[in-house]
Amino acid sequence: MELGLVGLGKMGGNMRERIRRAGHTVVGYDRDPALADVHSLTELVEKLEGPRVVWVMVPAGAATQSTVDELAELLSPGDIVVDGGNSRWTDDEKHAEELKAKGIGFVDCGVSGGVWGLENGYALMYGGDAEHVATVQPVFDALKPEGEFGAVHAGKVGAGHFAKMVHNGIEYAMMQAFAEGWELLEAADSVTDVREVFRSWQEGTVIRSWLLDLAVKALDDDEHLAELRGYAADSGEGRWTVEAAIDNSVPLPAITASLFARFSSRQEDSPQMKMIAALRNQFGGHAVERPGK
Repeated sequence: MELGLVGLGKMGGNMRERIRRAGHTVVGYDRDPALADVHSLTELVEKLEGPRVVWVMVPAGAATQSTVDELAELLSPGDIVVDGGNSRWTDDEKHAEELKAKGIGFVDCGVSGGVWGLENGYALMYGGDAEHVATVQPVFDALKPEGEFGAVHAGKVGAGHFAKMVHNGIEYAMMQAFAEGWELLEAADSVTDVREVFRSWQEGTVIRSWLLDLAVKALDDDEHLAELRGYAADSGEGRWTVEAAIDNSVPLPAITASLFARFSSRQEDSPQMKMIAALRNQFGGHAVERPGK
């Protein structure tokens, strides 16, 4: 089948290649002309035969909104837009209604796989009407990993990005657990080879996983992570997961704590710890450290 693909960065560019390897035609557009097959969204739409499917892989928020708005004016009734970025599920509902008014279908798709997806395949979670999903199915089949699992029609519009959001929330908590365990092992005088402890867990343990494999790879590259600064950004999906938990009265203590831990990574000198140090000094006479000491 033919597919228009908007956004050819690290994810989008590899997705274009994987879809092409499966025998499909992909017409790609990116603001960087060195990456693009065409020079505008108008040219992309003109290159495709109807009914068209256009997959959007641009940053969530304003970039996605402007792309959907432009496509709404360029596409025809019966065409379909797929949002494969990391949009908030509530934006999906708005985009679906906007496009439905013009007779255009909409499918949201959470995509996981990162830079490894080209070779390993991408885990896909998609939401939308069954007829729209069926039209896009050949592309889903091309992108997913080989085998029985790796893709799911999660439900109605918004379900795909909601599922991907929860996936990323779980990922936050798992990464935080590995990070805390690594720091404790590094701090213990009795443990002399932390990297090999991590490596030993790759077989026969209940925490063996791809994430653990990647941790070992990182330690192989830089055994004590001395070349890294202790700073970690958050994509927004961790926040959305916690917000959704509040809305649904679902307790998420581990995921919430892992999100807050990322915030602490952005503080070179924690204001909260200043207050704790001051209080310990006041009630117990515990020593405090002064700036520059």
